[in-house]
Amino acid sequence: MTQPTLPAEILEQRAAEQRRALHNDVQELRSAVRSEVRERTDVKRIVRRHFAPVTAVTALAALSLGYGLVGIFTRD
Repeated sequence: MTQPTLPAEILEQRAAEQRRALHNDVQELRSAVRSEVRERTDVKRIVRRHFAPVTAVTALAALSLGYGLVGIFTRD
């Protein structure tokens, strides 16, 4: 606990130092979270890492879309 014999100036100085330290910690945390989110949502990196499944899904979607469009415009 705080000692009642400490002058107010010293207590104010300590409080200011603690606020600065807390502010710096929050800034570091925000920076770390931003970089983590940016890394996790980097589309190019994700596609490079999972190239085969992305290609397969894209090919399947294109094939389905093409087959559906042809079915609309052709009559039996």
